[in-house]
Amino acid sequence: MKIGIIGAGNIGGNLTRRLTALGHDVSVANSRGPATLAALAQETGATPVTVREAARGAEIVVVTIPFKNVPDLPAGLFDEAAEGFTVIDTGNYYPQQRDGRIAGVEDDGLTESRWTERQLGRRVIKAFNGTYAQDILDRHRPAGAPDRIALPVAGDDEAGKKAVRALIEELGFDTVDAGGIDDSWRQQPETPVYGLREGVDGVTKALAAASPVRPESFRG
Repeated sequence: MKIGIIGAGNIGGNLTRRLTALGHDVSVANSRGPATLAALAQETGATPVTVREAARGAEIVVVTIPFKNVPDLPAGLFDEAAEGFTVIDTGNYYPQQRDGRIAGVEDDGLTESRWTERQLGRRVIKAFNGTYAQDILDRHRPAGAPDRIALPVAGDDEAGKKAVRALIEELGFDTVDAGGIDDSWRQQPETPVYGLREGVDGVTKALAAASPVRPESFRG
């Protein structure tokens, strides 16, 4: 597949490494420009591009940037994406550590990914937001392995969710359907599933045990 990755931090960089190793055609962008991605491109064979070019022809676009920076993405970002493309949102809202207070989440009660959808003007699939970046490189396992971990995946676009779940399984992880975007609070920071390294049963139980009340440490 042709995959565009916007953000080359820990998650974006390691997804670039694994997806290129699996044979996907990956374009990667960051806020500082393609020249700063030369080492990652040389290591992986990915194509460094500008943010405006990242979604060009892409069947899947991964948005993995700080939450507060989502509204700063360029208008028309997805205009040249492939027909029927899917957006993966890996983001988390960290009001006290990084993002400041965002009214749509705090006052309007939007889930983090619903807020992101509204900024992008596109439906998203929430995945990888509670995954340790190093696990993408080190914890992948073949299907059926007893220590294969599972990742929750939420979204309203069933076709997009199916495509993302298939990609995650190819990466070496099981998946659990975590419901729609309005249910995605179940996998936000400081929920039982966030950072959990367990299989399908453990992830399913953790999603069910989540509380909809945003913890004080994640309020702005």
